Amino acid sequence: MNTLALGPSWLDPDYLIGQFGLLGVLVIVFAESGLLIGFFLPGDSLLFTTGLLVTAGKLHTPLWLVCVLVALAAIIGDQVGYLFGRKVGPSLFNRPDSRFFKQENVEKAHDFFEKYGPKSLILARFVPIVRTFTPIIAGVSRMNYRSFIVFNIIGGVLWGVGVTLLGAALGKIEFVHQNIEAILILIVLISVVPIAIEFLRARSKSKKEAAAGGGEGRGPAAGNAPAPGQRGRHAKR
Repeated sequence: MNTLALGPSWLDPDYLIGQFGLLGVLVIVFAESGLLIGFFLPGDSLLFTTGLLVTAGKLHTPLWLVCVLVALAAIIGDQVGYLFGRKVGPSLFNRPDSRFFKQENVEKAHDFFEKYGPKSLILARFVPIVRTFTPIIAGVSRMNYRSFIVFNIIGGVLWGVGVTLLGAALGKIEFVHQNIEAILILIVLISVVPIAIEFLRARSKSKKEAAAGGGEGRGPAAGNAPAPGQRGRHAKR
């Protein structure tokens, strides 16, 4: 099966699975679920392709076993992220930007966690980048450990098993086999939509804040201040 890569070949799901097999899939799912360096990995399209290849008979592992292992990798990855967050604590927010680390990603995950609470561990699974940082933020916030485990398991199963089964189900459709390149591109684009929306929202917010800041500088205190002569006349009265 030849697919159209949307970036470097080492980020192409078909290439990754062809080179590293199921073990590579599990390592990537684990890394993207809780390691800071895993935020750029192609989790959604990788799981979809994995399910599709199992159905096509090109990945010789029973589908049920693939689903179990993927779910475990996702759950353990979030667990590591949570423990890392608890250990690192607030210092994570003071860490300088680097090539593989951007402070804005931490802030987005923090806002996401604050907005949705514990269920963010489930919702974040389906949002690239955010799913990597959310369990870490949960650890930083000292989220109740039992609650974390419950939501972690639910999210890991829904995402890991759900996306894999989706690929396996669609892999049985002839139209999907004939248009695999377009299908994978669509999956990637869908996974990027939340990021694009968040980017546009943040950009709009920053523009409004900048405009508000500029308006304050042109307020009555600055623009309508009486002239020196006027102040003198008022003083004489």
